[in-house]
Amino acid sequence: MSARPAPHLPPLRETVRAHGLSASKALGQNFLFDEQLLDRIAAIPGDLDGATVFEVGPGPGGLTRALLRAGAKVIAVERDDRCLPLLAELAEAFPGQLTVIADDAMAVDVDALTGGAPYHIVANLPYNVGTALFTRWLEPAEWPPRWLSLTLMFQQEVAERIVAPVDTSAYGRLAVLAQWRSTAKIAMKVHRSAFTPPPKVMSAIVHVVAADQPAGVNPKLLSKLTEKGFGQRRKMLRQSLKGVEGAVAAVEVLGIDPTRRAETVSVGEWVTLARALGA
Repeated sequence: MSARPAPHLPPLRETVRAHGLSASKALGQNFLFDEQLLDRIAAIPGDLDGATVFEVGPGPGGLTRALLRAGAKVIAVERDDRCLPLLAELAEAFPGQLTVIADDAMAVDVDALTGGAPYHIVANLPYNVGTALFTRWLEPAEWPPRWLSLTLMFQQEVAERIVAPVDTSAYGRLAVLAQWRSTAKIAMKVHRSAFTPPPKVMSAIVHVVAADQPAGVNPKLLSKLTEKGFGQRRKMLRQSLKGVEGAVAAVEVLGIDPTRRAETVSVGEWVTLARALGA
């Protein structure tokens, strides 16, 4: 379905200027004003008409506008009080579509906010909390999760770590967590010049959808194994996994050479190790 006709709104840049708003470095903010680019981002999850979308750190509401134009019902969490008046104007312009919660996204239970209904997560994540939020969304015990997809903007370096194949310099804990029961891809790259102010690095949007979960694997155990293994990535497994009871012995039983380093261990091998330890 095509996006519904949107109410007339002044250009976002003018609205931001009228409110005397500027991006906060402390909050990791960089604003996007290009409406066509924002519409393209909002289209990545697919048809959002009538769908529930959770957005983190909407700031002045550029991506929020695009999601609302696509017909989504948006629940936005914003900790910067300066942005709340702009978001309130959006809520008035799109009656019944936007709920704004003034809080820290790290303190919010998304499943509770959405009342148990399925939802998409779409966000230009603040750089300072993006990775922490992402790993949280990847680690629920219940699978498939309540979220239908994650469409998240990261620094390009972080995005490449999420989709990295084994035995590459970018491959690490994020790749394993994102790939063992999900599919992750880079959906779009965004040049630094698109932002105000321009960040020092390039950005990219990662799109993640849930896949089948391998049987017999405890997500918390897998998370702990990868945390230990990649926390000392230059060390051999027999050293880096010492902190996980039984892990080194299990590595040898499974025929995984304990002199290997974590970056050479495939997602499937990490899953096999977690399954063996949890048995």
